[in-house]
This record gives sequence, C-alpha cells and structure tokens, in this order.
Amino acid sequence: MLNASLKNISIHGILLLLLLIACKRNYTPKPNGYFRIDLPKKEYQIYQSNCPYKFEYPVYGSIRIEKNSFSEPCWLNIQFPAYKAKIHISYKPVHNNISLLLEDSHTLAYKHTIKAQAIQEKLFVDETRKVYGIMYEIKGDAASSVQFFLTDSTSHYLRGALYFSLQPNADSLAPVIRFFKEDIVHLIETLEWKY
Repeated sequence: MLNASLKNISIHGILLLLLLIACKRNYTPKPNGYFRIDLPKKEYQIYQSNCPYKFEYPVYGSIRIEKNSFSEPCWLNIQFPAYKAKIHISYKPVHNNISLLLEDSHTLAYKHTIKAQAIQEKLFVDETRKVYGIMYEIKGDAASSVQFFLTDSTSHYLRGALYFSLQPNADSLAPVIRFFKEDIVHLIETLEWKY
C-alpha cells in the first residue's frame, strides 16, 4: 500500500514537473489565416447581342441572361462559379427619367452604409463614346462591394453590381474583390452604346 502511494506521488510529481517545464515558453497565438486563392491571367472577350450595348468581359466568366419575374430585357449576369461571384448587369432605356434612374443607383449603393466602413465614388467620363458614370467602392462587410452605373444621359442607362454567394467578409475576400474590380473598370472603359 505504501509502495502504491509512492508510485502515485512520483507519477503526479513527474506530471507536475513536465507541466512546469512546458509553461516556461512564451505562447504566441497564431492569427487566423485564409486559403490562398489562385487568380487567372487577365484576358477579355467582347459581349455582343441584340442589346443596345457591348463591352469586354473576362474569358474566365460566362454570360447568363437573367430570366426571372423581376428581370427586364438585356439584364444579365457575368458568372464566376469558381469564386462564387457574379456581376449583375441591368439595363433600362432612358425616357426623360434619367434623374430618377441616377437617384436609384445612388440609393442602392448607399443602402450598404449599415455594414460599410466607407463608400468611395469614382467618376468615369468618356466624351468620345458618350459614356458617363460612377463606380461605388463599398468598403467593409457589405453584400455588394462594387457597384456602378453608366449612361449617355439621353437614351441608355446600365447598372452593375458585384455579388458573392458567400457570407461577406472583407478581409478574406479582399484579393478577389480587387481582382474583379479591375474587370469592372475594364468593362466600363470598353462599353459602347448601339444607336
């Protein structure tokens, strides 16, 4: 019995000693990491249809015509299934209602102020192609991180928004958002109206 008691004390003593030795190191917590995302090389192709506009979009995206009860003619999505992302494009002809359409764009972008840390606006003006618009870059965990509208102010109005089919997390999505923002700028800079 004494022998068993000594055995328990020595086991507990060894465990206590190991615990004290292990605690001498400084513990540094590791930050959360995110998966590495491989992004494709930038290449573009022309989207042409019966719609009154054309533009260049990435070859790693595919066009899907929007067909639901809310959609109108010439509404589409540029799908990026590998990234669970899409750029939604809606088009409306202008019929003396440009101020209403512009106000709608502004309202839709600024609805994200609840989750946004900041909203930056970038103006686009191309007198040659008669393309005028604003791109809204929405910082933070908003549902849509980039939105834009383009118009010739008399006949055409096009609106776009980048969406992910994921929980918004600005930190983990930042490289992909930057990547698709470049594609949106390219779309804006290549858009032409058909008259």
